[in-house]
Amino acid sequence: MSAVGALARGGISDLLANPDREAELLSGIARRALDRAAARGADQAEVSVSSSLNREAGVRLGEVEVLEEARDRGVRVTVYCGGCSGSASTGDLRPEVIEQTVDRALAIARHTQRDPAAGLAEAELMAGDLPDLDLWHPVDVDMDELIARAREIEQAGRATDARINNSEGASVSAEAALSVYANSHGFEGCNRGTRYSQSCILIAADEAGMQRDYDWDSRRRFDQLAAPVVTGEEAARRTLRRLGARRVPTGKVPVLFVPEVSRGLIGHLVAAVSGGQLYRRASYLLDAVGTRVLPEWASLIESPRRPGGPASSGFDADGVATRESALVADGQLLRYVLSTYSARRLGLITTANAGGVRNLRFSGGRHSYDELVREMGRGLIVTELMGQGINLVTGDYSRGASGFWVENGRIAWPVEEITVAGHLRDMLGQLRAAGTDHDERHSIQVPSLLVDEMMVAGQSD
Repeated sequence: MSAVGALARGGISDLLANPDREAELLSGIARRALDRAAARGADQAEVSVSSSLNREAGVRLGEVEVLEEARDRGVRVTVYCGGCSGSASTGDLRPEVIEQTVDRALAIARHTQRDPAAGLAEAELMAGDLPDLDLWHPVDVDMDELIARAREIEQAGRATDARINNSEGASVSAEAALSVYANSHGFEGCNRGTRYSQSCILIAADEAGMQRDYDWDSRRRFDQLAAPVVTGEEAARRTLRRLGARRVPTGKVPVLFVPEVSRGLIGHLVAAVSGGQLYRRASYLLDAVGTRVLPEWASLIESPRRPGGPASSGFDADGVATRESALVADGQLLRYVLSTYSARRLGLITTANAGGVRNLRFSGGRHSYDELVREMGRGLIVTELMGQGINLVTGDYSRGASGFWVENGRIAWPVEEITVAGHLRDMLGQLRAAGTDHDERHSIQVPSLLVDEMMVAGQSD
């Protein structure tokens, strides 16, 4: 083993070698914190304890630029006293420091205002059955292997075409994380998961100028990552296809969002029906349950206990049992996205979404990507979005974009420096069609979406 590998490895991590022992350690810390909180007068308390190991290597033009290893542990304590709450956290897990952290949380609670919505979720909602969700696949990948893989990815991309004349680098990372959540209802749950990722950003140039693009992959299992040559060559292909980009005529046309960006559209819908936006009266979808927010052929199904899913968990951040549930069925919004706190603020019941949605999947798409391009006839394919021009209060949407112009159902040329604008209610409610090409690497999994019409601002006629 090289000096770099020996230094970075430093022996097999206890988290990887014996996760059961690590979980037992975290569990003991959580129980001691809860006991301390009860003894010092807390009505209720909850504790989250985490342990993680992260390694990352990055190269640029074949030279190592990033070499990081982080071994972290931490605890967060929240106490509830007479309707008041206080939280404190620390990265020092010595018993005396944990006691001090609990005491700080109690001191904070004494100086906060009473909040009727504060407190643990009801005891009967706590998760009971906690199945193995196939999320833990530890591999002790040392830095030498991460560096070699990053170099292979970048080299494959740079060797694809002479027009690839520069690189912003390739990186590979490995993460293992274990967490314990416990509360004074007697609930205790443990989540453990691994994630491996790789990416590559390349730059190409021709007589018209320079362009950049990237490719990436992320999986629970190291052996399921795309081959290094696949990521490198795909990054090159995406970069090369952007050469010669120009602007397009201003006007209203159909717009096809590819999966990398269509996920954001559904993400805006989820944000608009989330508890925080709703109880603040800051959403264009106030009182929208029972109304149509997508076409009748479209649904959004949440499957938080899907084995191997990118966001799978048997319980949410409040300890509430998760379950498969439709957010939207046949175009109709069936519920909101609520934690215990936001549900109480709205006079509703939690939907087990403290911490967000988990494995929310768009269903109803029936077309391939090529079929969607032919269906749009003349219009715009959006592959990248820039800026933050989304107003969830009004639903107005306006963002910088780049992608490809389509004529006669075929890609004609790449485009850049344009703006796409519309209203989220119209964009989502009047989707013309959807694909079957879901990007399954995220907690929100969406295929290509064809919006019937948007304003595209480019060059003047």
